[in-house]
Amino acid sequence: MDTLSYKTVSANRATVKKDWLLVDAEGETLGRLASKIAKLIRGKHKTNFTPHVDCGDNVVVVNAEKVTLSGNKWQDKTYIRHTGYPGGQRSLTAQEILEKHPERLVEKAVKGMLPKNRLGRALYSNLYVYIGTEHDKEAQKPKKIELDSIK
Repeated sequence: MDTLSYKTVSANRATVKKDWLLVDAEGETLGRLASKIAKLIRGKHKTNFTPHVDCGDNVVVVNAEKVTLSGNKWQDKTYIRHTGYPGGQRSLTAQEILEKHPERLVEKAVKGMLPKNRLGRALYSNLYVYIGTEHDKEAQKPKKIELDSIK
């Protein structure tokens, strides 16, 4: 019998090809930037995407301090944390975080879009966020990627 046979390819750690990508965050909206970065880290843009395997790319983000938020989110958006002690709830606005640690805005946004399990924690280690245009991943030769090309 002459039939077409298509095999479903399931990626594993040995067959995955991980690239290094460089993303410039200058002028990008935080949420849209984070969702595209999360897609790259997760590997959903690849044809051999497998949900339970780290098949995404390593992403280097530069110019994290030049990200934008729309509306009044700089003053209204709050990030809440807890110290672990009674009455230890602390909150900071997006503007306060931008002044102290601008890279954390991008890190928190991307981390919130990754799975909340062991795989998500492993995927988060593939993200490298830097202030300014300089980064220490030159030896990996990251390819610059335009975010408009990602659907």
